[in-house]
Amino acid sequence: MSEVYAVRRERLRERSTAGGSAAALVTRPANVRYLAGTAPEGAVLLLGRSEDLLLCASLPSGDPVEGRPDEALRVQLLPAPGGDAAVTAAGLALAQGAESLAVEEHHLTVRRHRALASVAPRLRLADLGGAVEQLRVVKDEEEISCLRIGAEIADQALGELLESILVGRTERHLALELERRLVDHGADGRAFATSVATGPNSGRRGHRPTDRRVEEGDFLSVCLGAVYRGYRCEIGRTFVIGTSPADWQIELYDLVFAAQRAGREALVPGAAYRDVDRAARQVLDSAGHTEGLPAMTGHGVGLEIDEDPQLAPAAMGKLDACVPVTVEPGVHLPGRGGVRIDDTLVVRHEADGGPELLTITTKELLAL
Repeated sequence: MSEVYAVRRERLRERSTAGGSAAALVTRPANVRYLAGTAPEGAVLLLGRSEDLLLCASLPSGDPVEGRPDEALRVQLLPAPGGDAAVTAAGLALAQGAESLAVEEHHLTVRRHRALASVAPRLRLADLGGAVEQLRVVKDEEEISCLRIGAEIADQALGELLESILVGRTERHLALELERRLVDHGADGRAFATSVATGPNSGRRGHRPTDRRVEEGDFLSVCLGAVYRGYRCEIGRTFVIGTSPADWQIELYDLVFAAQRAGREALVPGAAYRDVDRAARQVLDSAGHTEGLPAMTGHGVGLEIDEDPQLAPAAMGKLDACVPVTVEPGVHLPGRGGVRIDDTLVVRHEADGGPELLTITTKELLAL
């Protein structure tokens, strides 16, 4: 992996140099981990003129959960406890002879930005922008492998839950059980707060579990995700509690399933982000569900659960191969409930089999 990190840092260095800065400071934790292999709390990465440094308060543990640091990258501890690694890095950049330092302004607070300027007043601060986030969009096969394993873990946890008795249990209890099962199967932890929604709560995006109990005839929608070696994926499914779903439940489920399938089929290299969103959205629009739809059909995943690209109506850009995204349309009917179906996929060329589905739990409307 050392070569991989070195290549990533060199690509960022080229972008920084092209913008007029021979040195760059990376502070956003996910970006630090992407470039250094690990990101202990408070750590920053300095791409300096003479050498690159990972600055942190203590030595990285090397634990797979935290990430293993690039062996070719020198780790420098802060000179005093409680210090700011970014401020220390700015001083080192100046000592290396840098005249300009590119920083992640979108991540720095105003206070921290002022601190950098005060410790190195002769150092011109430039904006690195979202350069690292842009590099992170296309994943290599090692990254995709981590996502694939995370998806397998999430599938296992969900599959085991479906085999248990659900009636009478609360949303909160089921969410906690799912998160425990994720860890039992080898996840570093949950990728985000697990959502379990029953009855009138079902189908809501980001619903926070309550003490409502599962009842016969309910829709039950579940959305969960696993973290594996820092990489996060997600899956969402909707089921019916009882022996047979009502007609309106079947109709709504079939509609959302058709929208999700349209979105998945639109995932081809070169497709515009907004065209993927439109493919799924127009299925729901044509059935009269124009109000209350999610702001986007899906988004990228990786070291963070919500990354670029955004599959939204106004999104600009086109898909590349090896970009993992979610496709997660849903409809919620106030007072009745709703349906959400969510998969994590990797964009692939048709010659490579088309979109690779990572989350494989059945999308058949099961009666539990």
